[in-house]
Amino acid sequence: MSATPVTSTTGTISHWCDGKLFAGDSGNTAPVTNPATGAVTGQVALASVADAQLVIDSAAAAFPAWRDTSLAKRTAILFNFRELLNKRKGELAALITAEHGKVLSDALGEVGRGQEVVEFACNIPYLLKGGFSENASTGVDVHSVRQPLGPIGIISPFNFPAMVPMWFFPIAIATGNTVVVKPSEKDPSSSLWMAELWKEAGLP
Repeated sequence: MSATPVTSTTGTISHWCDGKLFAGDSGNTAPVTNPATGAVTGQVALASVADAQLVIDSAAAAFPAWRDTSLAKRTAILFNFRELLNKRKGELAALITAEHGKVLSDALGEVGRGQEVVEFACNIPYLLKGGFSENASTGVDVHSVRQPLGPIGIISPFNFPAMVPMWFFPIAIATGNTVVVKPSEKDPSSSLWMAELWKEAGLP
């Protein structure tokens, strides 16, 4: 089993915004290597401040529509993501091995830990219920409501390039938030692969 980095037509591991790859405007790159051999397997685009702002602005612009998307539809997309990940987790594990260097069994274990959070997020509707307590104190009623907060930022370390993002983005997306992920430049392809999987699952 093998996998190659997720690259643009220029051979550079690019950024992701609005459902597609984009090169960015910094012109700066860093080498991505296979730790097992030391061979350079790709060049990752390094974002400029303008590139980062573009992605943040896109997430902010997408937030109102996603927040207002019904919980049933959000959950259906999450289930689609779950099914696709279950079928294709070997691809993700191979990407992790190629860029991080951990053995394939460890990489599959990492993906499995992330899948646990995806499974949890599939059951999020029950946890999103608010509450109303009548006479919590004399003549005082207590009302609670849970609402999305807006774009969520994830800065992911190199050592768990799939598991750490999957600890956060399934919950954030299921609860109506948009997400910006900054993966490590040492193993960036896992995040791009998962972004493409979200698109295939139906995430707008």
